Amino acid sequence: MIEGVSTKKLKLIQDERGRLMEMLRCDDKLFKKFGQAYMTTAKPGYVKGWHYHKKQTDNFVCIRGEMRIGLYDNRENSRTKGEVNEFIIGEKNPMLVQIPPGVIHGFESNVGEESIIVSIPTEPYNYKTPDEYRVDPFDNDIPFKWKSKKGG
Repeated sequence: MIEGVSTKKLKLIQDERGRLMEMLRCDDKLFKKFGQAYMTTAKPGYVKGWHYHKKQTDNFVCIRGEMRIGLYDNRENSRTKGEVNEFIIGEKNPMLVQIPPGVIHGFESNVGEESIIVSIPTEPYNYKTPDEYRVDPFDNDIPFKWKSKKGG
């Protein structure tokens, strides 16, 4: 696994009323700090990525559908530089994926429907100077191929 990437299997608690799933707690060993929480979606056939952050750590949980998350370690001083990871997370495989600063990442719906991720980054989004650096999803040297044909 890429240096600094962590995962946490999530426990789904169900009863006749519905479901509950804790995603990230302040007493988790992988908890760093809270910046904000938001949801984002990916429609079938579209890639959201590639991008990376210089300061922010991302925490992704897919709460509807299924997401295919791709990671690429492009950090100069990392012992796993050049390594690729792929995670399939969603309702059938509830998992949190933590992505450290500098690791290039993106995702696509892995099923024929719009899928939803809850993201809990360590930094709030800065509208004036965003900590987001984009890489073209298809025209790059990253040894990872998306199934989707449209990106952004």
